[in-house]
Amino acid sequence: MELKAEKITREFIRPGGKTNRFFAVKETDLTLASGKLTVLMGRSGSGKTTLLNMLSGLLMPSTGKITADGRDLYAMPDKELSKFRNVHMGVIPQGQTAIHSLNVTENILLPFGLYGDKPDEARAKELMERLDIAELASARPAELSGGELRRVAIARALVRRPEVIFADEPTGDLDDENTAAVFTFLKECAREGAAVLVVTHENEAVNYADEVLRMNAGTLEQG
Repeated sequence: MELKAEKITREFIRPGGKTNRFFAVKETDLTLASGKLTVLMGRSGSGKTTLLNMLSGLLMPSTGKITADGRDLYAMPDKELSKFRNVHMGVIPQGQTAIHSLNVTENILLPFGLYGDKPDEARAKELMERLDIAELASARPAELSGGELRRVAIARALVRRPEVIFADEPTGDLDDENTAAVFTFLKECAREGAAVLVVTHENEAVNYADEVLRMNAGTLEQG
């Protein structure tokens, strides 16, 4: 799948100050192509996560459009866009997002249950083994470390074999060994045909990238 952003911006309104409007993302063009891992770097507050949220169908641009194989994401009705994202996109968010009433396996398989699809238990098991959390299959989130919860989130994002993968600081809670393992895994996902965008502060990510971009005060630049 090719995801294409054309002249997108995101403007916010804030109270007080000399002006009540500011652009978190200034006019931007970007294409995420199948088989390519793109790394996006930049300081906190530079607009990286805002850009990721627009590209992943979570935040409507103020101007411009985003298309997936020619389909305008934000022209879809909300329910259609939600289903499209569930099937075709995987998002690894910042922070801890596990549902505490579910065990690890149930959390990973959650994307199937949202629309009543048959769960791919073999895929979930494969991901748990690859991410070294297989022995935690029946554990509850309260029993897990921050790094283990991060790996559960990664598995959940990848369980439907998405065509586009968005990873927002996917290794923030991980040690060096697991950081390298996650970047290697995301690189393999790209080689298997996914379009992958990684937002990160980890300089090591550059070693896995097909393209490196940087955000600077809302402006997208080549790395």
